[in-house]
Amino acid sequence: MKTLNKLITTVLLITASIFTVNCASAQTSGPLFNEIAQQDSLQFDAFNSRNLDKLMNYFDSTLELYQDNTGVRNFDQTKQAFGNLFKMSYTLNRKLIPGTMEVYPIKDYGAIETGQHTFSHVENGQLQSFTYKFIQIWQKKDGVWRVTREITYGH
Repeated sequence: MKTLNKLITTVLLITASIFTVNCASAQTSGPLFNEIAQQDSLQFDAFNSRNLDKLMNYFDSTLELYQDNTGVRNFDQTKQAFGNLFKMSYTLNRKLIPGTMEVYPIKDYGAIETGQHTFSHVENGQLQSFTYKFIQIWQKKDGVWRVTREITYGH
């Protein structure tokens, strides 16, 4: 199973990288970009305020989250991981790095969002800050946007 998960993650990362480099339809403005930028902002407002229930509303129940240093998680595992993170003595804060977000339409499904974000917190009186890359696959169903797949890497 671990080998299959690694293979799936590798294929997704390679496909996403090729798509990102070769796709001429990347949007950095316009209606779709603005919709996804709004969803991203609301999603991480919930994260930054440690509102677990609100945060999980941005993820579909079929979520698959691929992370290079922790492996693959489903919706319930992701919710548990966020819940544990929110219990930490420090508050982790996420900021999207301006100018890194790109949006790619997926016909009859939704959109791919790529970008870089920084997570920071104060620990032992010092600011700790780390930057990672991410890909989120957003599905728009019945007028509601939800992430069905996420890849986060560079940890």
